[in-house]
Amino acid sequence: MTSTQRILIIGGGFSGMAAAIELRKAGHTVDLVEIDAGWRSYGAGISLGGATLRAFRQLGVLDAFLEQGAASDGVQLFLPDGAPLGTLPTPRLAGPDVPGNGGILRPVLARILADATRASGTNVRLGCTFSAMRQEGETVEVDFTDGQRQRYDLVIGADGLYSKVRETLFPQAPKPRYSGQAVWRAVLPRPPEVTSTMMWMGRVKPGLNPISASQMYLFLTENRPDNQHVAPETFVPQLRALLEGFSAPLLRNVREHIDDQASIVFRPLEGLLLPRPWHQGRVVLIGDTVHATTPHLASGACIGIEDALVLADELSRAPSVGGALNAFEARRWDRCRMVVENSFRLGQIEIEGGSKDEHGQIMRDSLMALAQPI
Repeated sequence: MTSTQRILIIGGGFSGMAAAIELRKAGHTVDLVEIDAGWRSYGAGISLGGATLRAFRQLGVLDAFLEQGAASDGVQLFLPDGAPLGTLPTPRLAGPDVPGNGGILRPVLARILADATRASGTNVRLGCTFSAMRQEGETVEVDFTDGQRQRYDLVIGADGLYSKVRETLFPQAPKPRYSGQAVWRAVLPRPPEVTSTMMWMGRVKPGLNPISASQMYLFLTENRPDNQHVAPETFVPQLRALLEGFSAPLLRNVREHIDDQASIVFRPLEGLLLPRPWHQGRVVLIGDTVHATTPHLASGACIGIEDALVLADELSRAPSVGGALNAFEARRWDRCRMVVENSFRLGQIEIEGGSKDEHGQIMRDSLMALAQPI
């Protein structure tokens, strides 16, 4: 085990919370600072694959997810009129007793992880972030926006796509890139026939996923050449219009239920892949800070949480912090690069009306790769 004892995590999103939970298991003293004083998580539902559920099991939050979310097997595929195309299998990676994929309200998942973070003994400080940091020998001195100054053996930047830590560490790093697509999400009552993930193949690709015993969420990817603002007061008519070309009875019923109570979220899809290194001295970046991806493989949260597990593992067995960080990057680079690049390529194929065979092959290859141990 390395001599690292005191660790700071900047950012209280999924990857930051997962890192706190796992590092506390190893006995490290962990501070987590989150700039949002309410520690809020925005969004509607989130789809999760078997690899994410496997990570939940290691973190110790799988039971809470199964109680408050929804899990199922397979992704059902349909034509716009509702004719079935087949089912995409989802292996049970978390164990034979756990379905292969699932969904949950994003704020509910955030609360599950936040509760586990506090229960782990992590010192959480909300409404606070760093204002400056200086590396001195084998420690990092950090100034905080609340006026405190502390010294740490390791700092983990997990502050997301527009990371201030990344900007400080690597000022020449690439900026987030717009993909040419946007995603719509809405929370709706769950009819009895929605028992697993369902997707319809058309000019846009809507899908439904259970997120609790009584709710589901609608997701829909739309091609948008320009990243322009969409006024919230237009969300309902715009989302309804996007479903007009689908005659499937279930989608027609869903369309009628879209209203101002549906918690509609619209998000332009952006991504980023930071070339290695992902660390400088005793400061390392994880999650969306280094590999933000579009949702085509439903694996953005997954690879960020996996980062936390692998980093904690390498810190527990490497003879030095530098060795641990190098080993962490070596284990994560190919997997995270695959998710980001393949997700972007799937989006490009959809925008261009490209090869369905290539699209299917990328999906199959990616899901097989994600099924491998981390």
